[in-house]
Amino acid sequence: MPRRTLLGAVGLGGLGAALGLAACSTVPTPGGGVQIPATQPGTPTPGRLSYGADPAQYGVLHLPPGDGKSLPVVVVVHGGYWRSSYGLELGTPLAVDLTNRGVAAWNIEYRRVGSGGVGAGGGWPTTFTDVAAAIDLLPEAVQKAAAGRLDLDRVVFLGHSAGGHLATWAASRDRLRDGSVAAAPRVRPVGTVAQAGVLDLVAGAAEGLGGGAVVDLLGGTPATVADRYALASPAALVPAAGPVVCVHGDADTIVPLDQSQRYVDAAVAARGDARLRVVPGADHFAVIDPAQPAWTAVRAEVESLL
Repeated sequence: MPRRTLLGAVGLGGLGAALGLAACSTVPTPGGGVQIPATQPGTPTPGRLSYGADPAQYGVLHLPPGDGKSLPVVVVVHGGYWRSSYGLELGTPLAVDLTNRGVAAWNIEYRRVGSGGVGAGGGWPTTFTDVAAAIDLLPEAVQKAAAGRLDLDRVVFLGHSAGGHLATWAASRDRLRDGSVAAAPRVRPVGTVAQAGVLDLVAGAAEGLGGGAVVDLLGGTPATVADRYALASPAALVPAAGPVVCVHGDADTIVPLDQSQRYVDAAVAARGDARLRVVPGADHFAVIDPAQPAWTAVRAEVESLL
């Protein structure tokens, strides 16, 4: 299904059809495709909510069937090396699978490097302020759309690859100095799960990960914009709020395993709660495929935090 079709719906009522939430629907990835699970009977149509004027400033709220029950929440942050080639459709299979297990999922989009629209495109600082704004919308418009059912004392941040970076960074916003970009979060997670996350941006820039994606994101190298790396790299902002679980396949050739290990080492040295779960034989995309055991491992970690 073309990405433009996936992202083209507007309003709270029309997104379900555009997302194609059927058992036969798939989301394209560089590794092939990820099938979207079938939804449970009675599952509400996902709702699109904007947090800004740019076309990329929105999220999709997935709710499980039923009403009246307080729901834990998972914020889903997609990857793609912060570039505009991929969007929140990568998070749709995970959001659907989570709602099938009684969890609300807030799948967020953000401005990425190479995206346009109203005002500045993605990069520094807009990618970061977008993620912060999308999460901070939870107590207001997102809670209203969920008819007050969201338990905001049970929120887990979940992100894959570049999204793992952004989710873990968002969990570290308490450590940002007053007046800096996206300080003073309105929502604090009970924990974070990073799926093959890019968590040490200094090392990522030095290694040229994603063909220079880190340098493109921050607009320079650690030598030229050191202040940005200090504010943007999760490894520099340890410890995060709540425990952080890094799930990483040992067959990942896109984001090296040592990105997760570096973060865990830094967090533990700072007396934080962080650990690494290595999935044998899993590649970079297995952790976002609900049909794969690697996702089962990720989901188990999410549920343990909730």
